[in-house]
Amino acid sequence: MPQLALLRMVIRMVFSLFALVAAPATVPAAEAEPAGDYSSDLGRVFGGYHRIVAEKEACDSAVPASRAANDKAFAAWQNRHQSLVQELRRRVTAMIRVASTDERDYARNLGKYEGAILQEREEYRNQLLKLPEEELRGQCQRMAAVLRGPESDLAKVYADDLAAIRKHK
Repeated sequence: MPQLALLRMVIRMVFSLFALVAAPATVPAAEAEPAGDYSSDLGRVFGGYHRIVAEKEACDSAVPASRAANDKAFAAWQNRHQSLVQELRRRVTAMIRVASTDERDYARNLGKYEGAILQEREEYRNQLLKLPEEELRGQCQRMAAVLRGPESDLAKVYADDLAAIRKHK
């Protein structure tokens, strides 16, 4: 069924970046893949967002001393990216709706998607927690500065992907 394949592709694309643990976690690694089709581009950008969320979660548990500074920087970062994240969620939800046969199927597919997001984010967070202690501590201590810097500005990091995504209504 082509709709089920589309849904699987959406879920897979959203988390294509989670496998890139070798890259510094706070750098979304936009250059990892060239711009591709709509779902790939959407997955790359949304995956970059979720990578940062997962790193924040890992830092909160592994390096509590950095939590206060990271909380403040993360809240500001979330605020700056609020409209972009809403747009990405709206687009992913629209793809899931298209891939669904009716409202019941949509609700089931949306639940699968949300569950997959949580699972992938947890797996990525756990991979980060397996980094050498000093490496993770350093990343966590730098996180607040990174969140305030241009390397975490999703609109700039993923400018080409976003331009391609926004060509589609």
